[in-house]
Amino acid sequence: SNMAKTKEVTVEEKLRALYDLQLIYSRVDEIKSVRGELHFELEDLEDEIVGLNKRLANLDEDVVGLKGEITAKKQVIEDANALLKKYAEQQKNVRNNREFNSISKETEYQELEIELAEKRIREFKAKIEQKNEVIAVTKENIAKQDDLLKHKVAELDDIMGDTAKEEAILLQKSAEYAESIDDHLLVAYNRIRSSVKNGLAVVSIERGASGGS
Repeated sequence: SNMAKTKEVTVEEKLRALYDLQLIYSRVDEIKSVRGELHFELEDLEDEIVGLNKRLANLDEDVVGLKGEITAKKQVIEDANALLKKYAEQQKNVRNNREFNSISKETEYQELEIELAEKRIREFKAKIEQKNEVIAVTKENIAKQDDLLKHKVAELDDIMGDTAKEEAILLQKSAEYAESIDDHLLVAYNRIRSSVKNGLAVVSIERGASGGS
């Protein structure tokens, strides 16, 4: 009968509208996913830059520490030299062998202290050189990553701008399609959509039935 025929057409129309609605939702999901991925990339980059800056700060601190060590060793050398001068004077006025030997031992000890301090200073200077090389490389990396971050931010802004327009149009269209679908069908569709992994509720209409059912 005519009644049945009209009903049949509306069901098919509803399914078509639902299918179109799904295409729109898929595109909106795709847009959100691209934006989400870019957001993650940005976060990773920002974390990496924070890590590099922390490393740089630690290296700078190490260099300051090593310079402090060098200053301390220079003081050791200065003190030892002052003592050597004093011993040289005392040696001129020794009264016996025992005093002479005692001052000689002290002199030898201070000379060793100087040698050792100089060796340590050379080691500290070599370490500072190594640290400075790493600092230079780290600064280069930070500059590169900062640049990359700027590009990514610009890219995200562009995508946000472009997709915001597209998304607005799509959501407007989806509202129009939703109007031609009864509420209970739409509720059921949205329930299924939120429960399946890829958000596809209607797979394809084969002989009037959805391939997903």
